Amino acid sequence: MSKDNSHTKVFVGMSGGVDSSVTAALLKRQGYDVTGVYMKNWSRDLPGFQCPWKEDYQDAKRVAVQLDIPFKMYDFETEYRQKVVDYMLDGYKAGITPNPDIMCNQEIKFKLFLETALADGADMIATGHYARIHDGQLLTAANVDKDQTYFLYRVSEDALRHSLMPVGEYKTKSEVRAVAKELGLSTADKKDSQGICFVGKVGIREFLEQFVETEPGAIIDQHGRRLGEHDGALFYTIGQRHGLNVGGGLPYYVVGKDMAKNEVYVTTDLNDERLWSKELQLTSLHWINNQPDSAGTYQVRTRYRQPLVDCTVRLEDDGARVTMSDAVRAITPGQSAVLYDGERVLGGGIVV
Repeated sequence: MSKDNSHTKVFVGMSGGVDSSVTAALLKRQGYDVTGVYMKNWSRDLPGFQCPWKEDYQDAKRVAVQLDIPFKMYDFETEYRQKVVDYMLDGYKAGITPNPDIMCNQEIKFKLFLETALADGADMIATGHYARIHDGQLLTAANVDKDQTYFLYRVSEDALRHSLMPVGEYKTKSEVRAVAKELGLSTADKKDSQGICFVGKVGIREFLEQFVETEPGAIIDQHGRRLGEHDGALFYTIGQRHGLNVGGGLPYYVVGKDMAKNEVYVTTDLNDERLWSKELQLTSLHWINNQPDSAGTYQVRTRYRQPLVDCTVRLEDDGARVTMSDAVRAITPGQSAVLYDGERVLGGGIVV
């Protein structure tokens, strides 16, 4: 006998994209009492860039009308600026490379949205993420190429128990689009969004330039020679190759920077030990269910879509030390390292 979902109220975070549109449609088809919610997190235009929030809001609303479900908007702009944008700006000013999408999931989608929805009468929330949830555990998506668990590792077990992610069960994006077309959803052919979470397809550099003052400084190679000038050390991240403008010959890669001296350090040596690491020091740890066993072997990912690498974990008073089976390139302070046990996400921390 099929489960009766009609008494379960689900508020779906609808961004105006195809994934969240299909999420709402699938849940309605499964009998849930569905309400669509557009989260207005950012509306500011930047020079040469128009924030797409109005268009996205209208696209989400159009789908809600097609599905014949209630639709509302939550205004989280103040909180988004404080919890996500300021976090990102502070990180870059300090010389590290933070991940705003991870913080957006932790603070906005699976905390503020969840709390607001529950207070507003919802039993659960749903999003269009490519991930799976089983009994309070976060599992990788059936679609390996689209898996978004890297961005979700700081979500709590309690939030997962109140969340649904139905598109995580689909093996390909084309299957999701096929569902949208089959249902005649107006977002079926809409392109995937890119750029900063909720801000739109503006580049990180262009975004930072609006909020942070920078000073030019020296670019120095592995021999201590001054090669040229950068226009702000905070714009550069470990492993970066493009945008250095020190031209000619072999490509240069960023291997470090000194914010106090306002210097960026580069190398042409792809085997430079500063580019590779077999060990990670993590801080700001978050474990979804329980912390890993120091005797176990796990897998780690240090950036989105990077292949998993076998590792061991040693928990320490102020964080954890992760030792990897193979050296990984361009480990970047401020980014996240996410630990897996097979398809289950354990959690992770911020690279020091």
